[in-house]
Amino acid sequence: MPGLGRSTRRFATLTACGALLAAAAAPALGSSAVAAPRATTPGASAGASAGAAVAAAAPLRLLFDNSKAETAGNADWIIGTGQPDPLTQNPSPQTEKDWTGALSAWGVALQKTGRYALKTLPSGGTITYGTSAATDLANFDTFVLPEPNIRLSASEKTAVMKFVQNGGGLFLVSDHTNADRNNDGWDALAIINDLMTDNGVDNTDPFGFSVDVANIQTDNPRAIADTTDPVLNGAFGKVTGSIIRSGTTATLKPADNPSVKGLVYRTGSSGNTGAFFATSSFGSGRVAFWGDSSPIDDGTGQSGNTLYDGWNDPAGTNAALALNATEWLSQGTTGGGGGGGGGTTCTAGQLLANPGFESGATGWTGSTDVVTNDATRPARTGSYKAWLSGYGAAHTDTLSQNVTIPAGCTKATFGFYTRIDTAETTTTTAYDTLKVEVVNSAGTVLSTLATYSNLNASSGYVQRGFSLAAYAGQTVTVRFTGTEGSKLQTSFVVDDTSLTVG
Repeated sequence: MPGLGRSTRRFATLTACGALLAAAAAPALGSSAVAAPRATTPGASAGASAGAAVAAAAPLRLLFDNSKAETAGNADWIIGTGQPDPLTQNPSPQTEKDWTGALSAWGVALQKTGRYALKTLPSGGTITYGTSAATDLANFDTFVLPEPNIRLSASEKTAVMKFVQNGGGLFLVSDHTNADRNNDGWDALAIINDLMTDNGVDNTDPFGFSVDVANIQTDNPRAIADTTDPVLNGAFGKVTGSIIRSGTTATLKPADNPSVKGLVYRTGSSGNTGAFFATSSFGSGRVAFWGDSSPIDDGTGQSGNTLYDGWNDPAGTNAALALNATEWLSQGTTGGGGGGGGGTTCTAGQLLANPGFESGATGWTGSTDVVTNDATRPARTGSYKAWLSGYGAAHTDTLSQNVTIPAGCTKATFGFYTRIDTAETTTTTAYDTLKVEVVNSAGTVLSTLATYSNLNASSGYVQRGFSLAAYAGQTVTVRFTGTEGSKLQTSFVVDDTSLTVG
């Protein structure tokens, strides 16, 4: 009910039961039977600096290029016709058809996570780095070049290389030789090779691969066996392979850049030849290469184009590959290009933002009034904590935070303290629950770490801890969900969270 605080609802419920009201008035605050209503007014609990609603983490910023004839011929490699901002076409897309473009499935999938801010560099635009332009690469974490068909200028190539060198992510999508859609003498593979050999920053094979001059008609490349690689095992799903429907591959040159790694190979290929999907790093940034635009084509787009739904082709796991790679690129080492600090080495430390809630709701996403300094349920330390449920009526509260666990970490422990009090008298039935889960960016539950209930009531705070080492190299969400039944209250209070790695 809008405008009605938790204390008001809880008080109304308790007044219906004289025995419970009497119990609430008892002085034993530490008792597991405490059911006292909150006395503060709605909205006062989160603190003026945080506001009533829980603040969301800063979004990952993605720029798709459309300045290099990405819609020439039958191509339609855009996430939407709203440019530079796709939200101008539809501010709340739910399906790929809500935005118009053959890459709309890619864009909509990212938009629906609530974690990405997407933009397009429109036709006629210039790729820049370090200028005041709104679409300057310095304002983004990842830049996507989806089968460019116009050669980058000298200044544009330098801009791209500086962007990556300073921490940005670069997603390069090629096509087969002679796929010159605008008939200017340059196809995507030549343009990408030109970027890597004549850029004014490093012309000595900086990414450790070159694009093969080839036209492979049909193949279903398979992923390597690697259970820890963050692109193959990311939050958007397990990658088993991809598709080639007229494309090319890359030759890897680890002697030039030892970070280069082939992830998906053409049938019969391995090692340094026939890499259809590869990753690398340069400076503080990251690079991904894909040898065909067919896997990112969702089969929708502007009228007049002959398109192919490779995004959903069952012969590959193309959606997972595109989205996991985007996530990996966008979480690179923080630098001039942006990025979120999800590097491949591990620095021991604590990863959660505002772990003790002393900055109010900052860094957390969830239900209004969950983060509070209401003294009715004391914090373990400081003044603030998270208070889920406690209404004595059917209700659900959530609280979550996104976190990237670096790939090099062998230890990752998620810890927190809970204090649970209840008005329930049963010793056998869990009427009210608190679930602790790990969730991926698509909302899929990867693991339920624990489920607590009214049966776990305690007189004080209890320490909890779980290993998240299995998610190293991934961005995941840790989530608390408090679900209450229709009658008696149970309060789940959480404080002093942490995610320590090493």
